[in-house]
Amino acid sequence: MTLREQLFELADPRYRDFNASLTPGAPPMIGVRLPQLRAIAREIARGDWRAWFDEAPGDYFEERMLQGLVIGYAKCPPEEKLRYTARFVSTIDNWAVCDCCCWRLRPAEREPMWRFILPYFDSAAEYEVRFAVVMALSNFIDAEHIGRLLELFGRVRHPGYYVRMGVAWAVSVCYVKFPDLTGEWLRGACPLDDWTFNKALQKIVESLRVSDADKAAVRAMKRRHAVRIK
Repeated sequence: MTLREQLFELADPRYRDFNASLTPGAPPMIGVRLPQLRAIAREIARGDWRAWFDEAPGDYFEERMLQGLVIGYAKCPPEEKLRYTARFVSTIDNWAVCDCCCWRLRPAEREPMWRFILPYFDSAAEYEVRFAVVMALSNFIDAEHIGRLLELFGRVRHPGYYVRMGVAWAVSVCYVKFPDLTGEWLRGACPLDDWTFNKALQKIVESLRVSDADKAAVRAMKRRHAVRIK
């Protein structure tokens, strides 16, 4: 049985239709749930994953997802993993594949990945920027990187919806983890565009980890007359 045949055996048409409605721009979907894809990816990563990756098809959403998941699970030197990551990132065309394939880094991968994502913040490709943003919020919102991250998020100028949503999400996580520093940044001459700024405030207010008093202060920061985007 081929891998594609295996995926079709696991297909859930109702899940496929639901997931497709949430993921505009994605390739055709088979309808395999993420835990099942993770299990398959782990199995591939335990074998000759390099040979698999070089021949891996990508016609379906789940096949693209498997490529990213396998890279995350693969055991290899960080420099080699980043070569495969660069190939994969250039193919991302939807938020779900982007976000689900931003893995938690092993200690040896952290510094190489930090250097790797920095140029992507200035990319002209929507999902290259989102990959950098989501990888950063998943791994680098810490005392060492918080100042630099706020600077990077603030200079993102890509107009893509999924970039701006990603930046808003990341800033909200920065606030939850570093409320004083992030709050000061938001109250100052924050360089975020109005829509992203207000969306970040909204996500902060929606967090269960922010006090009612802090939520009231955050609501008061809202910029009026922000241009709405679809």
